[in-house]
Amino acid sequence: MRIPARPRVILRHCDRYDVATIRRIVREGMEALGIVPEGQTLVKPNCVSSGEQFLHAYTRPEFLEGVLLAIQDRDAARDDRSKPMTELAVGERCGITIPTRMAFEGAGYYPMFERTRVKHYHFEEEPQVEIPLTHPGRLRDYLFTPEPVAKADTFINCPKFKSHPWTTVTFSMKNYIGIQDDRHRLIDHDHRLDEKIRDLQFIVQPKFVAIDCIVAGEGRMLTPKPRQMSLILMGNSQAAIDAVGCHILGLDPRSVDHLRLAEEAGFGSLDLATISVEGDVPLEEAQRRAAGFQVGLVRVEKYFEGTNVTAYAGPPPEKEKTDYCWGGCPGALEESIEILRQYDSECDEKMPRVHIVFGAYEGPIPRKPEEPIVFIGDCATYEGESGGRHVHIDSLYKDRRTKDPYSAKHDDIYAKMISLQRVVSQGKKDGNIIRLAGCPVSVSEQVLMFCALSKIKNPILDPSAAVDFNKAYISWRAKMVEKKLLGKPYQIHGATSRGEGAPQIDRPAPNVKE
Repeated sequence: MRIPARPRVILRHCDRYDVATIRRIVREGMEALGIVPEGQTLVKPNCVSSGEQFLHAYTRPEFLEGVLLAIQDRDAARDDRSKPMTELAVGERCGITIPTRMAFEGAGYYPMFERTRVKHYHFEEEPQVEIPLTHPGRLRDYLFTPEPVAKADTFINCPKFKSHPWTTVTFSMKNYIGIQDDRHRLIDHDHRLDEKIRDLQFIVQPKFVAIDCIVAGEGRMLTPKPRQMSLILMGNSQAAIDAVGCHILGLDPRSVDHLRLAEEAGFGSLDLATISVEGDVPLEEAQRRAAGFQVGLVRVEKYFEGTNVTAYAGPPPEKEKTDYCWGGCPGALEESIEILRQYDSECDEKMPRVHIVFGAYEGPIPRKPEEPIVFIGDCATYEGESGGRHVHIDSLYKDRRTKDPYSAKHDDIYAKMISLQRVVSQGKKDGNIIRLAGCPVSVSEQVLMFCALSKIKNPILDPSAAVDFNKAYISWRAKMVEKKLLGKPYQIHGATSRGEGAPQIDRPAPNVKE
């Protein structure tokens, strides 16, 4: 992993999703940075979710098409034919429990793949390759990543510029959450999430980053509010481009924990003085366009003020790390309510009075007996009086060392729907005291929880989405069965990371100007 000693970030003006314009701008950016694709070239967008309800959550197909065409232009113009591009593909794993096929369909990616003649990978359908880790401070000794990521000779990151309720922002480094399948992605997706993101950087580093900031996503991650920024950010260093993204929003990059941790691990400096910021949009102008931009990190208690939901958050385990689980269940609850508001305009009116508890909460929970109280997550604990009765909830938390990626299982959404309905029904019988286990309890599960407690429309069963969901779900399951019958392994062990060990810094030769 070679990190430039003086990385470059290019800010270009682009006020509409015009493929030809994006193609030209990105090609010029690649030319300026000397980027030429080689061998197996993989482009990773952010397609966490898609469709009309999530219009500003994903890398737009026009943007991605422009990037792909620019990559092809650079390959065609290369001088050295000894290292040609042998494959150009797009790969992604969308939000947990939802088939990536559905996200690609909703994003309009499939026609674009045909037009550009590129391959595509649904990462949950690909073999998962074990990548060993050796750096100090790692959460575990190995990670799994999809085979196309492990085999990529040229990795290109193409994220969306957004806020995030777990990590403040999601730019380039945070986009790496999508290089893991569900069963591996949920491991360490808790109060150590920023460290997990840092560890994922050791799998591969991008040769080029192009961020869709034409219309940015403000305030949230899955259902963000649109902010016209009219920008394309390009660069040759993830640390540098994410640092510049933070400065655009008026943030100190080191206040974003996964960026600070990545800098400490050697992935590049976050100091603006060490970064060459270029292009036709000065940083000051980009900052003007972003004035007042809302970022993430709103505590769950504050988020639900004035609604029928009252949230209570205690600290997660390992108190020396944090007093709040930014990377786990509370943020998922915030995203889940926003999804339901998208699907059901009467969501808040239909929501009964409900109390939701996270972590080791020790304060009062003033509620009436008929009001449900839901303890979410394995680390939820409570001892006290509430609703006219004594409530005792023990922790189910297991040390992360007991969570083995070798034996991690996929959560089937329909199985979750049935089991969650059973848990809620039993909880109502037990004095409206409900316990949802998991670490974390995903956005999808918390959406289903709200639906089970109310008359809010279930998005998965909504006629507008059910056909597409089931089509994608059946196709995904059929593909996995086919691969199993053909004897293709799901997990490949003992692979070597292309970026194993400490990052290498390209240093300029003595007396040579950069």
